[in-house]
Amino acid sequence: MATRYWVASLPVSQGSSASSLWSRLQESISKQAFDTSLYRFNIPNLRVGTLDSLLALSDDLLKANSFIEGVSHKIRRQIEELERVSGVVSSSLTVDGVPVDSYLTRFMWDEAKYPTMSPLREIVDGIHVQIAKIEDDLKVRVAEYNNVRSQLNAINRKQAGSLAVRDLSNLVKQEDIINSEHLTTLLAIVPKYSQKDWLSSYETLTTYVVPRSSKKLHEDNEYALYTVTLFIRDADNFRTKARERNFQIRDFEYNPETQESRKQELEKLNQDQETLRSSLLQWCYTSYGEVFSSWMHFCAVRVFSESILRYGLPPSFLSVVLSPPTKSEKKVRNILEGLCSSSNSTYWKTEDEGGMGGFAGDTDAHPYVSFTINLI
Repeated sequence: MATRYWVASLPVSQGSSASSLWSRLQESISKQAFDTSLYRFNIPNLRVGTLDSLLALSDDLLKANSFIEGVSHKIRRQIEELERVSGVVSSSLTVDGVPVDSYLTRFMWDEAKYPTMSPLREIVDGIHVQIAKIEDDLKVRVAEYNNVRSQLNAINRKQAGSLAVRDLSNLVKQEDIINSEHLTTLLAIVPKYSQKDWLSSYETLTTYVVPRSSKKLHEDNEYALYTVTLFIRDADNFRTKARERNFQIRDFEYNPETQESRKQELEKLNQDQETLRSSLLQWCYTSYGEVFSSWMHFCAVRVFSESILRYGLPPSFLSVVLSPPTKSEKKVRNILEGLCSSSNSTYWKTEDEGGMGGFAGDTDAHPYVSFTINLI
């Protein structure tokens, strides 16, 4: 699938027809740039309105196109990220089941959704409002999904850090802890290179340590987690003495209810993340199709209005979609220019005449209407 297309219109000269111009264009492309895909871009007879209304509309078309294109790219990037995170094989994006490139190259105006007798401004504004609503919905849905992701990431960071900082609740079992009227169990974080020192010294750091009470529970790349049991009244003194030997005593209170609550919270967050991810991905698939369809109708209005302003009335032009490889772009431009009489192009001037820099803000001036559609 191509990711970049040109939409162009050529004026039909007096005594000729769109069909004959189409045949000449097909023949020229096949002979001089046969690697360029070429399609008719079917635009109905839309309501022209007044010249002032067309001029006012043309001023807004470029800005509106950038907005619509931007929203389509946002949704597409969101789809790609969700597919990557989910491990889903990237699927072909569609409009009502039709791949987007096929929808573009075989475009048909939706009269039921956009009546051709409606003013052009009304059609464009309606499209803009629809896309803006979709963008707002996207922001809300992504924020909800990212909120759950952030909560999970915060929990995972606590569980993935070193023993000096990570959550220890999933490493400590109830049988590892002694809490009675007189005895308590502390958790010591011991540097890996100091384990021998710990084992040989913990019993004598203070007076009231239970002999042979230390047990290793876990080890990571930097530290080992040990328990030590001693009299409650000696706990603060032991913490001080341990710190002097570079042993860290972590504050920890085993609570079965808290443990179970954390476990359930983690399970719920994981379920919520999967549900929101799946829902967001499906919404993005559908919304991308809606945005793309609206975008193509907007492009049809843009081609129509710019062609009227450039070639005059009554509407007599051929609109096409092309996908030239980079190496053939210059050939295709020459072909299009060769089929376009400059006398029919009111707004076009050569560089020698002090060109206007392109119609409606386009950076390249051509004697025909032309703009680019970037799918990604």
